[in-house]
Amino acid sequence: MVKIVLVGAGSSVFGYNSVLDAVNIPALHGSELMLHDIDEQRLKAMTGLADRMNLEAEADLMITQTINQEEALDEADYVLMSIEVDRMNRWRMDWEIPFKHGIKQVIGENGGPGGLFHTWRNIPPVLEIAYTMEEVCPDAWLLNYTNPVPRLCMAIDRYTSIKNVGLCHEVEHQLQRLAPMMGVPTAIIDAVSCGLNHFSWYKELRLKDGTDAYPMLDEALKKAKGFQPLCKAMYRQFGLYPSTDDNHLGEYLAYSWEVTPSEARGFNWIDRMDEEGQANWERINRLITGKEPLNIKGKLSGERAMHIIAGLISNANHLELQVNLPNDGQIPNLIQDAIVETPAIINKGGIRPIQVGEMPEGLAALCNIQILVQSLVVESGVSGDIEKGKQALLVDPVVNDQEKALAAFDELMRLHQDMLPQFEVE
Repeated sequence: MVKIVLVGAGSSVFGYNSVLDAVNIPALHGSELMLHDIDEQRLKAMTGLADRMNLEAEADLMITQTINQEEALDEADYVLMSIEVDRMNRWRMDWEIPFKHGIKQVIGENGGPGGLFHTWRNIPPVLEIAYTMEEVCPDAWLLNYTNPVPRLCMAIDRYTSIKNVGLCHEVEHQLQRLAPMMGVPTAIIDAVSCGLNHFSWYKELRLKDGTDAYPMLDEALKKAKGFQPLCKAMYRQFGLYPSTDDNHLGEYLAYSWEVTPSEARGFNWIDRMDEEGQANWERINRLITGKEPLNIKGKLSGERAMHIIAGLISNANHLELQVNLPNDGQIPNLIQDAIVETPAIINKGGIRPIQVGEMPEGLAALCNIQILVQSLVVESGVSGDIEKGKQALLVDPVVNDQEKALAAFDELMRLHQDMLPQFEVE
């Protein structure tokens, strides 16, 4: 029996979507689905819902649950991870404190000072999970949704022996934004995206019959006033359209604050994410209490982790549009062993990233700058080296003033100290 573990199963989005896919993908039927979370109340609620979903879909899964990490991971074959502690409260600090000091981050989640501290907070629990896996399931795959995806995957890759892949849905979501403008169904577009997670571009954009779809996109963009101004500006300058939205792209660029629409930046965006999270949990509660019918048979979430697991089990040989893996020639002009995002083929042999060739020189330069930032962030976040951490902050393109950045750094370090056990702060 294949054992699949959900770490962070109490999440109303990750937990529900993962169970939804597991019960509706035939190749996974009959597996053990272990739900694990440190929030016992939410875990019990999601387990009860998972039992009902399993029954309705006739998936014959063995649903188990525990708050004990070692027990959850014991003899696992696949581990899906999406974890955050005190997410919205800490995210607000990550954005607000630098802004108060004059550092304008677009959203402060994956880049800039906010991305630095977000990474540092998540490194200890993520590495603890990977270390436990080394003891109790050393051959398992770890499929990571936890942000910042490339930085945490880099930490796992450098400091543990666990096979891991970073996952995201942004490339597909961007296609779903572009296709209606182009007047075609998303299903008939083939895309090759490359770069880094949330900092990637469509190297190829074609229809299923092989027709180049870039001319169609060009015509659509002429009529789309106000649509993704940052993405459009980068496209005009660098020749490839970003496979992510303005506010994710803007996390890594010094000139993005003024260009990014106000509704997609700062507290406007963070508040929206908070409201969506609360609405999702309210819906889950309605499903749990029976106030809303389940009606889930045959439905899928749109996420790809369970499809990847099914492909590994069944030797599907199918294509995934985006996976985050160490660079072993997928993109030759990006730094070797950096965590790069490209398509991949999934079969019994593993997750096989596709070699997409070199990126345009200007885009490769932008990505390589970020890779160097990521490396400093990860090394300092694992070792607890504060001086190296300050270097990581000051090489980030979003930072435009040393004195202001270091003042923000000191304040964030004090505020987040309870979640940064790797640092000795006086």
